Amino acid sequence: MIIRAAEARDADALAAIYGHAVLHGFGTFEEVPPDAAAMDGRRTDVQRRGLPYLVAAEDSGGRVLGFAYASPYRPRPGYRYTAEDSVYVAPDAVGRGVGRAVLGPVIAACEALGLRQLVAVIGDSGNAASIGLHRALGFADAGVGRSFGFKHGRWVDIVWMQKALNRGDETLPSGPGIDLSGN
Repeated sequence: MIIRAAEARDADALAAIYGHAVLHGFGTFEEVPPDAAAMDGRRTDVQRRGLPYLVAAEDSGGRVLGFAYASPYRPRPGYRYTAEDSVYVAPDAVGRGVGRAVLGPVIAACEALGLRQLVAVIGDSGNAASIGLHRALGFADAGVGRSFGFKHGRWVDIVWMQKALNRGDETLPSGPGIDLSGN
């Protein structure tokens, strides 16, 4: 498995993987899958901010098995040292270590950028795979929002988890943090 920066050529794969999650899962509260152009626009926005957007591929020219990225947690300046991670895996690649393989380098990249907190906002308190993945990578439980969303005919919780980076709140941050302007 190869982990590399996502590129425009990955747009169809990103849309297919994410589209499956939109239509069949609770990891996202979107209900209409975005097309490849929209997914590529999202990728471009993340990378323009200097944040990681990575794919796991079978090999250097191979099929994309999953992807992960970090995006600004919220647009207000006080959140500039906090990012939110997202990770999605192709349905036929679940259970093969793809999520861990692609999310680990996203965490490392966020730490290298000087960020202080990485937050996971996981759709569905029953999402054992994502909760377990985040715990295995050092995230701690931060809370549950009960029935925050309604999807597929039922109320869905969100689970917050967080991972301190660069000693978290033990020291003051240095550097500018995330570019929240999107320029």
